[in-house]
Amino acid sequence: MQTASVIRRVRLISGLILFAYVVSHLVNHMAGLVSVAAMQAVLEVQRLLWVSPPGLLLLYGAFLLHAGLAIWTLYARRDFRLQQGEVWQVLLGLAIPPLLILHIAGTRGIESLLGTEVGYPTILLIYFELSPVSGLRQLLVLLVVWAHGCLGIFLWLRFKAWFPRWRSALFAGALLVPTLALAGVWMAGQWAQYLYDLRQAPFTDALVAQIADPQKLLFIGAVERGFLLGYGGLLLAALAARRVRRLLEHRRGVVVVTYPNGRRVRVPRGTTILEASRSAGIPHASLCGGRGRCSTCRVRIGQGLSAVPPADTEEAKVLHRVGAAPNVRLACQTRPTEDLEVQPLLPPNVTAREARARPGYLQGDEREVVVLFADLRGFTRLAETRLPFDVVFLLNRYFRTTGEAVEGAGGRVDKFIGDGVMALFGVERSAADSNGRQAARSALRAAQTMVEGLQEVERVLAGNSSGADSSQRRGTEALRIGIGIHIGPAIVGEMGWGDAVSVTAVGDTVNTASRLEQATKDFEAQLVISAALAERAGLPSDGAERRHIELRGRRESLEVLVFSDARHLKLAAVEGQS
Repeated sequence: MQTASVIRRVRLISGLILFAYVVSHLVNHMAGLVSVAAMQAVLEVQRLLWVSPPGLLLLYGAFLLHAGLAIWTLYARRDFRLQQGEVWQVLLGLAIPPLLILHIAGTRGIESLLGTEVGYPTILLIYFELSPVSGLRQLLVLLVVWAHGCLGIFLWLRFKAWFPRWRSALFAGALLVPTLALAGVWMAGQWAQYLYDLRQAPFTDALVAQIADPQKLLFIGAVERGFLLGYGGLLLAALAARRVRRLLEHRRGVVVVTYPNGRRVRVPRGTTILEASRSAGIPHASLCGGRGRCSTCRVRIGQGLSAVPPADTEEAKVLHRVGAAPNVRLACQTRPTEDLEVQPLLPPNVTAREARARPGYLQGDEREVVVLFADLRGFTRLAETRLPFDVVFLLNRYFRTTGEAVEGAGGRVDKFIGDGVMALFGVERSAADSNGRQAARSALRAAQTMVEGLQEVERVLAGNSSGADSSQRRGTEALRIGIGIHIGPAIVGEMGWGDAVSVTAVGDTVNTASRLEQATKDFEAQLVISAALAERAGLPSDGAERRHIELRGRRESLEVLVFSDARHLKLAAVEGQS
């Protein structure tokens, strides 16, 4: 497994070196938008970097390593069930060596014929005037190499937490760079054709005759065919060796992988769990294609765990990132040596979102939190006396006020429900920490700020009133709010589907907080909190009425504190206890 990790790292580094060369090459082409002289000047700078002995060693070494590892991967792969992105990456990658062979023969070969370094004027003459087919072939090389590199970088970066923010910019760059490069080459090519028609230097008949020497062109063609036959032979050898390896593996013995539905898959010893799933056609999530970059293929191992080889450094990092239990492993990196039982933990249609490094609680965790519910009183009746625009304006101001109150106190707005709001406190850090004191106090502070902010909303609405409708608005009731807060255990995690996924909480604590908010109607109060929350916050009960209420779904009554006006909370005394 450690060897596979090293191979992946070497392939990534060599690929990035080649991609850097391609970028510099395209920048060179972009200079054609200025002039051919500018292209030649940039080429001279580029040669200082890539044609120097260290540069050549780095470039050709990266190419040989990357191409060699591609053939090795073809040999080592146990199946060819690939995702669409992987299919294109493999096909484009296999097409690059023969295309580059033709490209190198067409440039270095010409240099050998002329006995000197070939600059852009000569290359442009060949591709736009003497051999347009060769020019189209070079265009194909450009597009294939760029597409392969961009796809590889995308498959590498898409699991990074910052990638969604930069995805659009990177995609725009992936389109803009080759477009500008092609435009530069086209502009320079038109210039070359113009000078050739005038037979101006360096586009002379003598140069054309030297380039078009039939004997020298036959030699270049023979070299190209030799390289292509050699490359094809390497591919066939890799496939033949793969077949021989499969036969030898079956002779060394097999292991049985058992899935939750009772299905048993027999595979050669040394096969990964992911490869076992794919060989049997069992859907198994793996967004990175089995490279160990994501965690979507992870499985829980039952019987046979003790015989599973330990995780290597790279796999251990990924498992630690997602807070995996000791019996959870990456299916793409685990090669069982004995029979075992596995259970995939993520659905086959999982998205990249689940593969990124995220806090452990987002995956589902039971923790103690503070839940706050708030609701406008009599809003339906109030909305009936106002224009639709005013209703939307009122709600948006109210949502802004409550949202700012919650976030300002350190909480998280869970959702807006009609004219109500649900907020959570202590999600990132369980409310059980420090006995829930900070989360409880934050929720009380948010409740007080909500009530104070509602008065500001009323003043804005009064200032927004005008004309005949203003008298009608002044005759309506003042805005009233009911708030319920409770503390207790809840299941927290990212829940939902599609674009409607968000961090939320479910459980009895949430239900209780909602019913406390509804109880404000019965008590004609602004705030009802559980005695447990007041105790956690160290809140004095001055100005509050203690009651025991029966809540639907609970066997025992719940002791609560009722405040007719949340602005009278003794939060100063609470803060003084910190």
